[in-house]
Amino acid sequence: MNKIRKQQALDYHSQGRKGKLEVIPTKPYSSQLDLSLAYSPGVAEPCLAIAERPEDVYEYTTKGNLVAVISNGTAVLGLGDIGPEASKPVMEGKGLLFKIFADIDVFDIEVDASDVDLFVQTVKAIAPTFGGINLEDIKAPEAFEIEERLKAELNIPIMHDDQHGTAIISSAALLNALELAEKSIENVRIVISGAGAAAMSCVDLYLKLGARLENMVMFDSKGAISKTRTDLDKRKQRFAGDHDFKDLAEAMKNCDVFLGLSKGGVVNKDMIASMAENPIVFALANPDPEIAYDEAKSVRKDVIMATGRSDNPNQVNNVLGFPYIFRGALDVRATCINDEMKLAAVKAIADLAKENVPEEVNEAYDLKNMSFGKELIIPKPMDPRLITTVSMAVAKGAMDSGVAQKPILNWDAYARELRRRLGQDNKLIRSISERAKKRPKKVVFAEADNYKILKAAEQAVDEGIAVPILLGDIELIQKMIEDNNLELEGVEIVDARAASERARRDYFGSILFEKRKRKGLTLSEAVRSMRDRNYFGAMLVETGYADALISGIARNYRNVIRPALQIIGMEEGAKQVAGMYIIESKKGPVFFADTTVNLDPTAEEIVDITLLVNKTIQKMSITPKIALLSYSNFGSAEGADAQKMRKATELLHRNHPELIVDGEIQANFALNNEMAAELFPFSQLKNRTTNTLIFPNLASGNIAYKLMQEMGEKEVIGPILLGMKKSFHILQMGCSVREIVNMVRIAVVDAQTK
Repeated sequence: MNKIRKQQALDYHSQGRKGKLEVIPTKPYSSQLDLSLAYSPGVAEPCLAIAERPEDVYEYTTKGNLVAVISNGTAVLGLGDIGPEASKPVMEGKGLLFKIFADIDVFDIEVDASDVDLFVQTVKAIAPTFGGINLEDIKAPEAFEIEERLKAELNIPIMHDDQHGTAIISSAALLNALELAEKSIENVRIVISGAGAAAMSCVDLYLKLGARLENMVMFDSKGAISKTRTDLDKRKQRFAGDHDFKDLAEAMKNCDVFLGLSKGGVVNKDMIASMAENPIVFALANPDPEIAYDEAKSVRKDVIMATGRSDNPNQVNNVLGFPYIFRGALDVRATCINDEMKLAAVKAIADLAKENVPEEVNEAYDLKNMSFGKELIIPKPMDPRLITTVSMAVAKGAMDSGVAQKPILNWDAYARELRRRLGQDNKLIRSISERAKKRPKKVVFAEADNYKILKAAEQAVDEGIAVPILLGDIELIQKMIEDNNLELEGVEIVDARAASERARRDYFGSILFEKRKRKGLTLSEAVRSMRDRNYFGAMLVETGYADALISGIARNYRNVIRPALQIIGMEEGAKQVAGMYIIESKKGPVFFADTTVNLDPTAEEIVDITLLVNKTIQKMSITPKIALLSYSNFGSAEGADAQKMRKATELLHRNHPELIVDGEIQANFALNNEMAAELFPFSQLKNRTTNTLIFPNLASGNIAYKLMQEMGEKEVIGPILLGMKKSFHILQMGCSVREIVNMVRIAVVDAQTK
């Protein structure tokens, strides 16, 4: 798992706008009329409508898509009772997950109330605001009573995710693991380490799936929970059996299933070895499981194992469940989240793992042909099908059990709506990051005497996405590392100007001379150019010593790209080199090209740029829908740029009919599908969401992405250099550490494909 430093975590939460969530208006507010409609006097109309018909609150307010994430801070992660204020970062984080995975808006509510009555009274008092309530990080046994009372006294979806989330995901994993082990849930013997809220909820759900209590034994900190114990509260008494195992090791002999929700290291290899044939081990303690994945596998090749960690197969991650469970519940306006809905989620998650894995998921995890088996018993968290599969199953479960107040009539339309909600907000960079982690590459950081570069290199090491090679003055870089307490021990530092590098400079110079000897370059000039870090770094990549290079944070773009073109050159078949930016938006990524290289390309060069961009985007498992931009719409105006883009479109339509591309078209029509469809029903972009914009010249492309970056508050990734034989990428001058790390991820994935 990624190493997280204290200051890094503090900076993430504090830099820029504090915290992780904000409230954004969804209606126009630029005119006096807008404000009068938003507030007084216009707001009176929906108020009166709701007063007359209370269910209209879902029609005129955010309630139907608003969940409260509520905690009193009495059981925060593994930190214990740290109070409501200290729980707020966690609740904001849960809100972020709700938004990015299911487009559910969240207010996080931290309640200063450890007393059950006061807590329940407080939540009931604010419940009219919300369409659902997610209880979080509340200690047992109070958590049980709080949830039970709120579910009985309110008529909106309520779930304590610490209990039910783990139960739902592990139940799905258990069903599939049992199928692979060719065992029946009614007959298997199950040992549970841990007797907290999550463990009890897991057992309850396993029982509903057909497991038998007489085949189970649960351990708390004092030992096996049996009928001979006199210290059990009423909740633990439900799980007390007739057995009397002296310890966990004895109980695990010949057992079929181990469920761990306790603490790391309580299970050893001998205990795993003593289990029955095809044992199922769910070691879910975090961050350290009850037994490490590799340890269990080393003694039992037949083990089917899951953990809570992302660096092991079969991560039991609650994010597979809660966003989509609430999504489905909200969309049918369910009055609760009942057992039927939870079991529907279990079956949907289990069944999804058996379906063919989309290529975009394979690519996100840099794996090939993932399929149902011991290392895939539950879906991956980044599987885009979860929002439709699980949400629809939960919605149907609510309808079948009679708790849905707004039944879904058109399931195909609902599926389309869910996919639209999901969008691809940050999905692309998450996918690229996962791919980079699977096969990290050696990346040259050509400007390593810059603090931001060193900080990005440190993060790249922590994330496991790259093996940095730092170029620059060795003593200066080492001093910067020491002065800034950076952890870059063991990272290679190379000084291109050092005497120790003379032989390599000579060798690299001779290679460059052979490439450029008929272009006016002498051998001595070629060797001398190797004292420049960009030339030296490019040669490290060209000769295979490194896989990729990033540079440009403090240098002119032209001065950085020249060594790349002279030494590495264009990939086979490429006629152009071009620059592309990715603008992350709620609707998904939008690709801008050419934004950095070609000053005023011809129509034929526009075609080449378009083909290059199309090829690159397809490698990201995204279908390009391309608009060739102009100030003209399909011949509505004349002029050099309009004619050029018109001709380029004609060439693309004639020679590359497989592309989804049209133009020349104005930017507003390209991005506003409804407006374009009304006026230009003949366009190839009709009823398609344009995601790729090709600009007529460098000025327009460069201005457009910079305006978006500064005025739109969008995340901008780039520039991505297209058409190079090897991975070489140029940073924006003055870019942030985050932007540098994004470019490292892209450079690594680019190197993987080359």
